[in-house]
Amino acid sequence: MSKVLLIDDDVELVSMFQEYLEQEGFEVKTAHDGEAGAATALTGQYAIAILDVMMPRMNGLETLRRIRAASRMPILMLTARGDDTDRIVGLELGADDYVTKPCTPRELTARIRAILRRTAGTPMDQLASAPLVVGQLTMWPEQRRAAWAGATVELTSTEFNLLEVLARHAGKPVSKNTLSEQGLGRPMARFDRNIDVHLSSLRHKLGTLADGRSCLQTVYRMGYQLIKD
Repeated sequence: MSKVLLIDDDVELVSMFQEYLEQEGFEVKTAHDGEAGAATALTGQYAIAILDVMMPRMNGLETLRRIRAASRMPILMLTARGDDTDRIVGLELGADDYVTKPCTPRELTARIRAILRRTAGTPMDQLASAPLVVGQLTMWPEQRRAAWAGATVELTSTEFNLLEVLARHAGKPVSKNTLSEQGLGRPMARFDRNIDVHLSSLRHKLGTLADGRSCLQTVYRMGYQLIKD
């Protein structure tokens, strides 16, 4: 049974989500402010945290920052519809994905399952016991570890998923929709900048090629490509 931490100050909404998630087989713990949510998340007992942006005492973005300073647990943000700034900042701080409010319990549950599937690994991962090596990049899918030139690269679960998809198609462009489906577990929505923000973060975390270029290149109208060098 996957343990879910739901951090939101809307008591009525939390109660509705908790009831639905428990009916779907999840074990749910709730917190109603950022400080309590961060402290609970950092106990290491939860498979995923659902985190609202607008909360008392410590807002969701600061809560996310505090959790990310010590943990790579998957985090799904709840953001107000149309508030692109909070979404982008959340992704830049290390959120794995977001859902816009109001949302249905069914939609939230589907997004949680998509993230957990990717975090647990795919059948392709399980078959690939040997490291995945592309130039200076080495990935161990089963252990969900990555290194550049021998140095460990700290990645969120979604960053790891996206980088693995690119590594398995190294030298070829991968469309944003393919990255969304295989890396996030869902089709890319219209005007969705999720992939772009995650790839920007990956560029900063990975090293450069011998000629100084980023190993991750944008291919016009086609998507992104991990340079096979």
